[in-house]
Amino acid sequence: MKKILGLICVLLITIHASAGDEKVVPSEIKKVTVYSQGAQIYRTSVYTISKGVTEVVIEGISPRIDPKSLQVKATGNVILLDSKYSIYYPKPSELTLEGLPLKIRNSIIDLEDSILLVNYVIQDFSDEISVMNATKKILMNNGAVRGQGKVNDSIGLLKEAIEYYTVKMMEINKKLQTLNRKKASENKELRKMQERLTALRNHQTSENLNAPPTGPIHRITITLKAIDYAKGKLDISYLVSQAGWVPLYDLRTEITSGKVNLNYKAQVYQNTGVDWEGVRLNISTNNPYQNKTKPTLHPWYVDFYVYNNNTGRARGNGGSYRDGLKKKAESYGFNQPSSSSPVDSEISYEEEARLADEFVEVVDHMISAEFRIDLPYTIKSNNEQYMVLIKNVDLDANFKYYAVPKYDNAAYLVAELTKLDELQLVPAKANIFFDGSYLGETYLDPTTMDDTLQLSLGKDPNIIVKRTLLKKELKDKVIGTKKERTFAYSIEVKNLKSKSIEIIIQDQLPITQNADIEIVALELSKGKLDERTGIIEWSYTIKPKGKKDIIFKYKVKHDKDENLTIN
Repeated sequence: MKKILGLICVLLITIHASAGDEKVVPSEIKKVTVYSQGAQIYRTSVYTISKGVTEVVIEGISPRIDPKSLQVKATGNVILLDSKYSIYYPKPSELTLEGLPLKIRNSIIDLEDSILLVNYVIQDFSDEISVMNATKKILMNNGAVRGQGKVNDSIGLLKEAIEYYTVKMMEINKKLQTLNRKKASENKELRKMQERLTALRNHQTSENLNAPPTGPIHRITITLKAIDYAKGKLDISYLVSQAGWVPLYDLRTEITSGKVNLNYKAQVYQNTGVDWEGVRLNISTNNPYQNKTKPTLHPWYVDFYVYNNNTGRARGNGGSYRDGLKKKAESYGFNQPSSSSPVDSEISYEEEARLADEFVEVVDHMISAEFRIDLPYTIKSNNEQYMVLIKNVDLDANFKYYAVPKYDNAAYLVAELTKLDELQLVPAKANIFFDGSYLGETYLDPTTMDDTLQLSLGKDPNIIVKRTLLKKELKDKVIGTKKERTFAYSIEVKNLKSKSIEIIIQDQLPITQNADIEIVALELSKGKLDERTGIIEWSYTIKPKGKKDIIFKYKVKHDKDENLTIN
């Protein structure tokens, strides 16, 4: 029976030892997909394990990890039993004298011996002081001294007792003072020795640079089971917070080329607690933290409510019908789900374009776009922004001039860009450069723009636009109960440039939603009128040194007794 119990114990110990095997293996970050918020980390590691169950530990994990997002794949002849994230607190390592300079080692040993001897001396003083205090207590409690017994009957005996007490107490007190002074001196010396020893030991700690960390270690533990010796590869991925990217555009225009160059960049940042050293980056327009659940419509109940004069409350037909509706609505669940080292930044514009063409691949997903950048980047965990080139493309542009002389007697050069939806752009600021000069900043919002993006490049001083109110044409007259007012304007456009230009001039007629006010266009000089907005547009090609004159008139009819201001 004893042999059987012993065998069982041995088996249990063996199984426990096998199941509890833990092996820390190195890993490295190979790829990072950076989202607009957050990042997906892809780590790889190689393992070799013996037969049985082994826990393979990956350390150096970001403390910003989302444990729910952890995914592990294992190659090799193993079974993946479990994977989990945890925080490990290692025990502090014991300090040793090995590896210290000889002088410091000898000083520590001498101090420890001296401290031991001083403690012995202090203990001797303490023992002697204790004896003196006990003697003093016995003397004070003696009956002769306290006037008890036969001594009270004899003046001579009392006198001798007092003299003896006085002499002995003086001796004892003097001895105690000496002993306390010596003990205090030894204690003072002991404290100095202990401070010196502490300083030497701190030197030992600072010199031991290879000591393992004592703080928390963030790790992933992967439990593998092997029938025999096995080796393979581990692919690990997980989502981390406190990382992301901000888009930025550069728009460079040269009117002679007839194109606009779009430089699409990502300002990548991260503060995950782990540096990304020489990794491949994917820039994704996805945001994993956005709500992914579509809203759900539920039955919408309506009913008439009658105000009760007696109670001051509204109620539905049937008295308790309102409460019934409330319960009915709650049963359907009316609460809907809420939406809730880098590449050298000094490279030339031409080099940026080449890098974007050669090293960036665009991958279209169902709900997002991903730009795979085949260049190694180092992104430090310092929350600083690192510029990453995503795309560089030349866009066909149609250059036109626009003028709105009602507000500004100037012509603005505008580059009209099309097919921007194919570039997977996201709303962001854009720097504008025209013929090598910086013009300023604009904002691109692909979610609201039309099929054509109009990029304003500024005024051209060689095109003169003038708008004049023709006072001779102004007429006011009353016909019956109505008042008619006529307005007329002239617009003159001069092209002082040495080449032809295409220009669009815009003005407007007033519009009204009042049926008692009537607005009629009298002359538009072949301009196109948008009846809904009242905007008139004239489109012309004006030759060098040429000009164009436009006349437009309209009348307004309304009740003569009403005041109507037209600016």
